[in-house]
Amino acid sequence: MVSIGIIGLGTVGSGTVKTLVKNREIIEKRLGFPLFIKKIASLEYDRSFERLFPSNTITRDAEELFKEKLDIVVELIGGIDKAKEYILKAIENGSSVVTANKALLSTHGFEIFKKAYEKKVDVGFEASVGGGIPIIRAIKEGLCANNILSIKGIVNGTANYILTSMLEEGKTFQEILKRAQDLGFAEKDPSLDIDGIDSAHKTAILASLAFGTVLTAQEVYTEGIRGIEYSDLEYARRLGYKVKLLGIVKMKGGKIDARVHPAMIRETDTLAKVDGVYNAITVKGDVVEDTTYIGQGAGSFPTASSVVSDIMDVSRNIYYKTHLRIPLLSFPFQHIRKLPTIDINSLSMKYYLRFRVIDSVGVLAKIANVLGNHGISIKSVIQLGHGKEWVPVVLMTHRAREKDVKKAVEIVDKLDVVRDKTLLIRVEEDEDVG
Repeated sequence: MVSIGIIGLGTVGSGTVKTLVKNREIIEKRLGFPLFIKKIASLEYDRSFERLFPSNTITRDAEELFKEKLDIVVELIGGIDKAKEYILKAIENGSSVVTANKALLSTHGFEIFKKAYEKKVDVGFEASVGGGIPIIRAIKEGLCANNILSIKGIVNGTANYILTSMLEEGKTFQEILKRAQDLGFAEKDPSLDIDGIDSAHKTAILASLAFGTVLTAQEVYTEGIRGIEYSDLEYARRLGYKVKLLGIVKMKGGKIDARVHPAMIRETDTLAKVDGVYNAITVKGDVVEDTTYIGQGAGSFPTASSVVSDIMDVSRNIYYKTHLRIPLLSFPFQHIRKLPTIDINSLSMKYYLRFRVIDSVGVLAKIANVLGNHGISIKSVIQLGHGKEWVPVVLMTHRAREKDVKKAVEIVDKLDVVRDKTLLIRVEEDEDVG
């Protein structure tokens, strides 16, 4: 029997407990031994949980949990400081850990993994990226014979829901955001999701696992989706693209290209077909080529599925005394090295640019002149809305350097014929991979 302590009975914690109770029989059959929930600590919880366990199993004081001898401590409270304290305390006590905490791992992950390695205990964190999608295990085990060339993915369901609904319904960003909040897809403060921060946490974790390095979320170039309008999504469709908020990771010349931003991808791309609250992650290996993983990226039970799979995996290691059978960071610690990152300003790609300008003769020529002076050539132009004082002009460029595009846009935005700040969306295509 393997004993478990759980901290947190929120959305994921309650789903985890319900899954362990509901599927106890199949879990035990697959393991060959039982799991025992010995203690649960949570400040708030549904009183109905008390009927599932002996009295005094559930406490509001996490310190009570640490008085028990536990094989596994499951941290599901989120946040950074308190979660870190609990996890390090569990490891110091000789307990293995399971967590879904991407913010913590993308900030202090190496410290936690190093401590676990020293104490010879495991850390399971499948639920930290992609909710119910087993992407961590795929990289650490299923694709371990490959040099990972790139990862690109839709790793935030809230942002994907907003972009999908805007395009399908022709509504504004604010209208769809409000509905997402009403439906529980977005938080009251949606900043983590719509500003790309949540995606950056997950992207940092994926990069660290793929390349045997230590990358923090602060090192991931990050943009969100606040500036995107329905018209941008419609223009993209006319041009044969879809707009998605992507987490992108590539290895180039020994340096890591890690970024999160809205990107235009071809409608034929598998990721372009993934809509609503779903996540999808494509991993490109040198042996296997592209593999894509699709599923629900958040929510009580999809995330709980990954948490419980980690509990089972770690339990096997405890039961059969095979701790650290698979390296925590996908590579043994002697092969973990800090790799430099690539400044996005040095990258070269195609761009979608949307200007809002005065409807008069010569405006496009002025913009084209600025772009040309910075070595940026125009591939195509869409201009609609004649007869209005201010009209949108959409340009698609040929490949250009990010630094040059940003400088040109800065100059264009100061022209007296331009009304608003220009919107820039990068074009992510297969030729950019590797």
